[in-house]
Amino acid sequence: MKLRHPRLIALVAFVATMLIRVWTCTLRLRTQSRQPHPVDPTQQRLIYAFWHDSLLAPATFVRTNVRVLISHHADGELIARVCHYLGHGVVRGSTTRGGTAALMRLIRSESGHLAITPDGPRGPRRRVQIGIIQLASTTGLPIVPVGVGYSRAWHARSWDRFSIPQPLSTVTGVILDPIFVPSNLNREQLEQFREDVEAVLLAASELAEDWATGRGNEPSVSSLAVGSGDSILNQKLHQPIVRAPKLLEECVRNPIGSHEHDATRNCRKLA
Repeated sequence: MKLRHPRLIALVAFVATMLIRVWTCTLRLRTQSRQPHPVDPTQQRLIYAFWHDSLLAPATFVRTNVRVLISHHADGELIARVCHYLGHGVVRGSTTRGGTAALMRLIRSESGHLAITPDGPRGPRRRVQIGIIQLASTTGLPIVPVGVGYSRAWHARSWDRFSIPQPLSTVTGVILDPIFVPSNLNREQLEQFREDVEAVLLAASELAEDWATGRGNEPSVSSLAVGSGDSILNQKLHQPIVRAPKLLEECVRNPIGSHEHDATRNCRKLA
């Protein structure tokens, strides 16, 4: 049954938020990245990307100025309310249904990072939509792929198999270096970057899931480098990345503290 009444939506969202806060207090969080996260958004703004099925963990554990992209679909208002109660800003729109132009006006007028589930709101599951690539290309904001894993979880019978970590379980996060998407790309180049980001995000998710379930060890910092032949991350890639190793590797090498326009300019030269 769909919730329609604003007061009922607000009440359900408030109760759900309280349950989420109590629930997550029982969880153990472990993360690995080559650079510290979350980054101070006054120094550099980022687009954090993670799959729709793992939305619960980043929305709950992140404690910085982040605005979550929530679509206008039927359940969007409830999700938006929960994110608000968890302390996050919300941007209403979609990366798939003509929302990029409207989002641009909102993003330029707001501070903080942006969090996006690039396979949402309706899938296909774990397939990056082109909207996030267009958004990164137009704004100059880099994409940070985030892989999430649970040692034990329940999975909903939804299109994304939405995951809910079980009490006293472990949540792992593998956060990769930012990927800068050059501006003024044609359709073919945008699709190449879409495929690359999807491949890297799938690999990061597999690393996090293996770490959480014990199928793999905790990934070392050096193993998360894109473009290194002996990198564990590259061993997890199920397809070669078209623009890498040169272009993608150079784009992700820009340090977090560097000015985003300088980093984007470097990517444009390589393109």
